[in-house]
Amino acid sequence: MDISEIRKLIRLVQQSDVTEIEVTEGKSTVRISRQSSAPVMVAAAQQPMIAAPAAAATSPTTSPSLIETPPEVCGENVVKSPMVGTFYAASSPDDDPFISIGSSVKKGDVICIVEAMKLMNEIEAEYDGTVEKVLVKNADPLEYGQPLFVITPA
Repeated sequence: MDISEIRKLIRLVQQSDVTEIEVTEGKSTVRISRQSSAPVMVAAAQQPMIAAPAAAATSPTTSPSLIETPPEVCGENVVKSPMVGTFYAASSPDDDPFISIGSSVKKGDVICIVEAMKLMNEIEAEYDGTVEKVLVKNADPLEYGQPLFVITPA
């Protein structure tokens, strides 16, 4: 595989929603992966490492829930996302949310689901309390450590 073919692959990744592509040709394997706004290329052990050109800088988008999130307040505890994924307030679209503002929760109660890599992870309350605020909307994408709820301990 020559450098012009590799450059075409880099442009393909830059100009599409594809986040990773791997091409094997004979004994050579090239994998191009977009981490943030710049693609990163990793070559197989048989090939020398080739650095990808830096992509044009783009301004990162911030979800409204991150902007409006209040800081931790004395007497309240902020429950944060334990992983990157998608927030779900209920186990199915037709079901009622696990919790809402004013709900009482007990340690071990399921308070939401975070989908990560097609796995549904039930997030449980770590202590007894009352839900004061819900900081995200159903089906919102989540970052690691993003505030989800404010629960006042009982």
